[in-house]
Amino acid sequence: MEYGLIGSKLGHSYSKIIHERLCGYKYELHPLPTEAEARAFLEARPFRAINVTIPYKRLVMEYCDQIDPRAAAIGAVNTVVHQDGKLYGYNTDYMGFAWLCSSRGVEFQGRTVLILGTGGTHNTAAAVARDQGAARVLTVSRHPDPAKGELSYEEAVRSGAQIVINTTPAGMYPDVGVCPLDVAAMTGLEAVVDVVYNPARTELLLRAEEAGVPVTACGLEMLVAQAVYAAEYFLDTPFADRAGEIRRGSADLRAEILNISLVGMPSCGKTTLGRALARKLGRTFVDLDEEIVRAAGCSIPEIFEAQGEEGFRALEAEQAARFGKESRLLISCGGGAVKRAENVRALRQNGVILFIDRPLEALTVGGGRPLSSSPEALRTMEAQRRPLYEAAADAVVRNDGTVEQAVSRALAALDNLFG
Repeated sequence: MEYGLIGSKLGHSYSKIIHERLCGYKYELHPLPTEAEARAFLEARPFRAINVTIPYKRLVMEYCDQIDPRAAAIGAVNTVVHQDGKLYGYNTDYMGFAWLCSSRGVEFQGRTVLILGTGGTHNTAAAVARDQGAARVLTVSRHPDPAKGELSYEEAVRSGAQIVINTTPAGMYPDVGVCPLDVAAMTGLEAVVDVVYNPARTELLLRAEEAGVPVTACGLEMLVAQAVYAAEYFLDTPFADRAGEIRRGSADLRAEILNISLVGMPSCGKTTLGRALARKLGRTFVDLDEEIVRAAGCSIPEIFEAQGEEGFRALEAEQAARFGKESRLLISCGGGAVKRAENVRALRQNGVILFIDRPLEALTVGGGRPLSSSPEALRTMEAQRRPLYEAAADAVVRNDGTVEQAVSRALAALDNLFG
């Protein structure tokens, strides 16, 4: 291959999307499950340039004829160029992480920085923090070594850190919902940065947001930025507008991979609009109510009759959790999905939420919906749920005309959110 990525597991990597869109060359994902396979590949050198990911960022250094001083100091190489029979190693994760923090306004000067994890990405984050003036850089480990000054997660909560950086895979797809640190118990936090990019909001970031931490950031923009820097090494040519390439690449990637969930009153048009949007955007359409029926083996009225609303809501939560962690979906939610905060969190972790706002008088009474039995019931329901829809939504889409008009408004809202 000419260009590509090696690592033990690459099934959910976005690097191919980023590089091929950025430069137009063919970029291959080349999984090497074992160290023996990785060594054989590096000895054969069948590539022009590659990126390297977990767990081979240190191993690859053994095969480089020349290593950039910064990469050598960090102790990790993620970019290798094969030129004139020699391998040259670089670390563009450093530049990518520095870009992410700068773009999100993370200020290291004089701060105490807490880094979760002890792997290669820890070294990268620590180097950036120190180079930008951090007063202290503390390391947190599941198995802390006191001789190295490492902290346990219990000790980390009392560290007085202003900035937390997660460099572990905790909370990464498909094992979402894992939070390694109790950030809600930490006072004075200014920023929480998670290098995980799938999902876009890990449980750590969701809890940080809920705790009111001013700055939270995932690793998606770091991923794009390091790819842009890597492509410059690949092609031995700088981009004329590097900053623009990173911004556009990040926006394009968010637009391609993040879920879009529709919430709103029963009969507001979520299913019709959702199917139309899914076709327009080339996404898989998921109707949560249909998935509930499929899983339960009976209709929604039958579920309400047998289990009541609470039983139905429990089934709804299972489906929201199931689909919310996936990517590239268009999800139509039941009218009451927002009644449970856990559903909103599940949908927000890897996507955006649109509130489909249809005038009350245009909503349908009955229609097999147990809670829409009369105009009075709809009015009461709308008054109770509107604040929940508005609180959950990233944008509001008015649906008071044709489907085409609503689709156009939704697309405009998504452009603003992803851009």
